[in-house]
Amino acid sequence: MADNCCVPQNDNFICGVVEGFYGRPWTTEQRKDLFQKLKKWGVGCYVYAPKDDYKHRAYWRDLYTVEEAEQLGGLISAARDCGVTLYYALSPGLDMTYSSHKEIATLKRKLDQVAQCGCKAFALLFDDIEPDMSPADKEVFQSFAHAQVSITNEIFQHLGQPKFLVCPTQYCSARAVPNVQNSDYLNTLGSKLAPQIDIMWTGQKVISRSLTTESIREITEVLRRPPVIWDNLHANDYDQKRVFLGPYQGRSPDLISQLRGVLTNPNCEYGANFVAIHTLAQWSKCTSDPPTITHDNESMKLETESDEEGIIDLPENIYHSRRALRIAIKEWIPEFRRQKQAHGPIIKPQPTISIMSPVPIPLASFNTCMATSTTTITTSTSTAPLSLSTTNNVETISSSTVNGCPSALQTAVAVTMNPPLVIMNSLVSESKVISEPMDCNVSPAPSPQSSDTAMNTDNGSSASMQVETPSPSAEMVIDVIQDQKHSYERDLTEEDLLLMCDLFYLPFEHGPQSVQYLTEFNWLKSNAYLVSNENLRKSKKKDSTDSKPEIEEWYERAKRMDELTEQVNELFQRLTFSANRELVHDLYPYVWDVRCVISLLNFYLRATFHNQSQIILSELNIGQIKPTTRFSKGWKESFMSGDQEPWVFRGGLVADLQRLMPVDAGSDLFVYKPPDIPTNKMYNVRPYTFEDESAVYNICRCTCYTNVDDHSINKSDLPDLIPDRLVGPYLTLSPELCFVVEDNGTVIGYALAALNAKEFYQKLQVSWLPEMCTKYSLDNSSEGIQSASQEIVNWFHSFDINKELPDSNALSQHQSVMTYATLPVNNDSSVSKRLIICLLAALRANGSFGVHVPLRTKDQQTLEFYTKLGFMEISQGPDLNTGFTYLGRVF
Repeated sequence: MADNCCVPQNDNFICGVVEGFYGRPWTTEQRKDLFQKLKKWGVGCYVYAPKDDYKHRAYWRDLYTVEEAEQLGGLISAARDCGVTLYYALSPGLDMTYSSHKEIATLKRKLDQVAQCGCKAFALLFDDIEPDMSPADKEVFQSFAHAQVSITNEIFQHLGQPKFLVCPTQYCSARAVPNVQNSDYLNTLGSKLAPQIDIMWTGQKVISRSLTTESIREITEVLRRPPVIWDNLHANDYDQKRVFLGPYQGRSPDLISQLRGVLTNPNCEYGANFVAIHTLAQWSKCTSDPPTITHDNESMKLETESDEEGIIDLPENIYHSRRALRIAIKEWIPEFRRQKQAHGPIIKPQPTISIMSPVPIPLASFNTCMATSTTTITTSTSTAPLSLSTTNNVETISSSTVNGCPSALQTAVAVTMNPPLVIMNSLVSESKVISEPMDCNVSPAPSPQSSDTAMNTDNGSSASMQVETPSPSAEMVIDVIQDQKHSYERDLTEEDLLLMCDLFYLPFEHGPQSVQYLTEFNWLKSNAYLVSNENLRKSKKKDSTDSKPEIEEWYERAKRMDELTEQVNELFQRLTFSANRELVHDLYPYVWDVRCVISLLNFYLRATFHNQSQIILSELNIGQIKPTTRFSKGWKESFMSGDQEPWVFRGGLVADLQRLMPVDAGSDLFVYKPPDIPTNKMYNVRPYTFEDESAVYNICRCTCYTNVDDHSINKSDLPDLIPDRLVGPYLTLSPELCFVVEDNGTVIGYALAALNAKEFYQKLQVSWLPEMCTKYSLDNSSEGIQSASQEIVNWFHSFDINKELPDSNALSQHQSVMTYATLPVNNDSSVSKRLIICLLAALRANGSFGVHVPLRTKDQQTLEFYTKLGFMEISQGPDLNTGFTYLGRVF
C-alpha cells in the first residue's frame, strides 16, 4: 500500500520506529535491514534507544571504543543512505546530578562523540526514573521539571540546535500528577523547553488502547506543541508469553494533522515487527477511517463477522486495519523464504520476570500513576512499573468488576521484577548482541566516570571482557536448513500468516480467529454435559435411538475444532521448515506454545467429555452433569476496555485457553521451555487403548527395572513382573484415566490414574490379585533376605490395603492415585508436564481435587522429578510399607 497510496507524505511528520524496549537489543545487521524497509515503505525516522544497551542507560557516561564508534558511524551512514533520520538517544536520568558541571560536561562529551560519528539528530530520555531530585539539585532548581528543562536546553544549544526529542518522566496521562491539565511538571516543560524541541507522549496509558482527539488536544495545549507519540501498542517486553502481530489500530488517521509524529516501540523480536511497522506506514499515508463503521467498534464488528469482503475495495486514503494486515502479510511472505541462518539456541529477548511475594494493593491503582497510588509499584526493567499477577490474581480481578469497571477490592500482585543479569552491547558484532555478566542492584550504582580523552580506546575497559551470550555447544551455534529442496507444500501461505497474526494480535484484543478458538472451546466445554447426560441415559436404558439435535451440534462443532487444531499444527510445521532461521527463532517459541495448549485443550475436551464420558459417569454414579464455565463476568469487558494496562492480563490467548482447563491456570505445570533449536516434532497425548498395552508394559520394563535396587529380577524369566505390579492394575481396572504420549505414532510414555485410591485397591483385591497369584506362585523355599522379585510376588499374595494408603487426612485431600513414566528418547521438557496436565484435568473433571503417588524412598531421581512437577511429601499412615515415600499434589 505504501507504493500505491495516493496521499502525499507530510515531510514534517515524524514517523518510524523507536528501539526503546527493555531486553536484548537488535543487532546492527537488523537495524540496517530496518532502514531498507523504512525506505521502501516511505517512513523516515529511527530512534536508537535500547534500554539495556549498557552505554545508552546504565553506563551512559562511558565513551564508545574505536570499534563501537565505527559500528555506530556505519549505522548512521546506513540510515542516511536510506533517507532515514537516526536520532541517537541517551538516558542519563537514573543517576545524574543535574546541577553538576562535571556531569553536564560528561554528557556533552558523550554526545559530541556521537556527533563526530555523523549523527545529526538527538534525544534525551527521562522515562522510568524516580521523580526525586538529589539534595544538590534541590539547592539549585525549583523543581524536577526545571532541572530537566535546564539540561535539555543547554545540550540542545551546545549541539547547534539539531533535530531533538525529549521523553518526559510524566509521559502519559496516567502518570501526570495530579492530571494533565494541572501537572506542574508538564506545564513547566511546555513553557520552559525550547519550542524547537519535540516532546514524546504515550497517550492516556503507558500502553494506550486508543488515542482520542480530545486527549491529544489536551496535551498539546499543556505542552504548547503537538506531541510525538511514543507508541507502545506492539511492545511486548513486559510479558514473555505474548508477541503482537496484529495491525496498527486504535488511532484514527484524522489525528495525523494534530500530531508532530508517531514512533512505534515494537516487539523485542525484530523479525516479529514486519506487520506492526508496515501497517503504521500505511496508516501514516491515509486521511480517514472507513465511513461505514466508527473506529471504536471496528474490532467488535470483526469479532462477530468473519466475512471481510469489501475492505479491499475501499479507497486508498481510507485506513482499515484488516485490509492493512492483509497487505502487509502479502509482503511478509517472501521474508520467510530468504535463506538466513540463526546463531545459538532460542532465548527470549525480554527481561526475566520473577514472581515475588504478593503485596495486596487496590485494584484501582493498577494504572501506573505512582504518585496518585497509595502503593508504589516499582521495576527496573520494564516498559513501565509492572503489576505482575498470576492467572488466579487476574481471575480475582475479573470477578471483581461490574460492567467492566474495576471495584475497590484488594487483589494480590507481585511488585518486583528481576533486573537484567547481563549488560549488553549491540555495537560490537554485526549479527550478534554481546554481553558480559553484571551484578545489578534494583537501583543501579552510578556508572563509571568517563576518562578525559575524546575517544575511549582502553582495551582493558569494561567492554574488553564481553562474551557472546548464550554460549551453546558447537553443534548448536548455527541453525540453518541444509540440503532442503524448495517445496511449496512446506512454504507458509498467506492464510497461515493471517492465522498466526490472529493468534498473537494486540494487547487489548484477540484476533477474529483467536476469538473463534476461545468461543468454540468454551461452548464445547460448557455444553459437554449434554453429551455426558445423553451417554448416561443410553447406558441406563440400553437406548440406541438417534441423538438429539443439540447432541449432533456438539459433535459437529467438536469435529470443526479438530480441523481448527490441525490448522495450527500445519502453521507450526511450515514455520519450522522456513528458510529464514532468524525469523523462525523469533516466532517459533510463541507458535510452539500456543500449538501445545490448543492441542492439549482439544484432547482434553474430546477424551474427557466425548470418548470417556459414559465410563466415567457410570463409575461415579453422579447423575446429571450441569454446565460450567471458567470465564468470570466482566472478564472480556475489562480485557478489551483498555482501562487496565495489558500486563494485568498476562499470557494473552495462551493464558485464556489454559483457563478453560480444569487445572489451576497459574500452575507451574503450564510453565515450560520450548526446544533450544526449532524442531517439527509434535508429541501427541491421547487416551490409552487396549492396543497400547504391550507398549506401556515395555516402557515400564525400560524405566522401572533400572530403578530396582536389587538387580536379581531376571527380565527374561519374569518379563511382566514389575509391569504387572505397577501398571497392569490401572490398565485393567481404570482404563478411562490412562493416557499415553506418542512420537510419530510410537508410544514413548504413559500417565495412569485411578479416581478413588481406596476403591481402586478394593477392586484390585477382587479382580486383579487372584489372577496374579495364579500367574506367580509363592516360593517359600528360600530363607533369609528376599530378592526384589520375591518381594513383588509376596506383595501379590499378602496384599494389605492399609499398607497402601496414606493417612486419612492426606487421603481426603489426595483421593486419587497415579503413576507415570516416559522413555529417555524424549528431548522435549514440556512433554512430561503436558501429559501430567491431561491426567490432572481428567481427574478434576470427574470430581477429584488431589492425587498421590507412592515411590521408593531410595529412588531419589524419581522423587526429584515429581517434586519439580509440584508434588510434595504427604503424611503417611502408621501401617504404610517401609521404604516408600508418598508425594501428593492438589489441583
